[in-house]
Amino acid sequence: MEKLTAKASIQIQKPVHEVFEAIVDPNKMNHYFIKSSTGRLETGKTVEWTFPEFPDSFPVTGKTIHPDSYISFDWSGGIANQLVEINLSAFGEDATVVKITEHEMNNDQDGILIMMRQTEGWANFLACMKAYLEYNINLRKGAFDFMF
Repeated sequence: MEKLTAKASIQIQKPVHEVFEAIVDPNKMNHYFIKSSTGRLETGKTVEWTFPEFPDSFPVTGKTIHPDSYISFDWSGGIANQLVEINLSAFGEDATVVKITEHEMNNDQDGILIMMRQTEGWANFLACMKAYLEYNINLRKGAFDFMF
């Protein structure tokens, strides 16, 4: 049976290195995505992410990280073949195309719902990162208060 993946992409008007750092450096990521992290995202290292909207923390394990081009991590808690991949590529002089793929969900009703939720989440992540990096705005602040 074919598996499903969640995908999202965007162009950010900042150089690749700046976008890369905004993803791996918790002191930047906490301006648009997480509340806090126990450390920088690195290959083979597990950190704990906390989010402003949720009381729990989530283990995130860096899998393969190539500076300024590729980041992969597992935040599934060890579910097989559940991997987030972020590809960064320069576009012109000072822009970056960010493409995210989250693997892999079963092609059934539950898997479809997970894939839809993760696609929405990654689109939100990208929009929030773009707003922060380009305009120093935190779109996430207060965005999910209605859910609780």
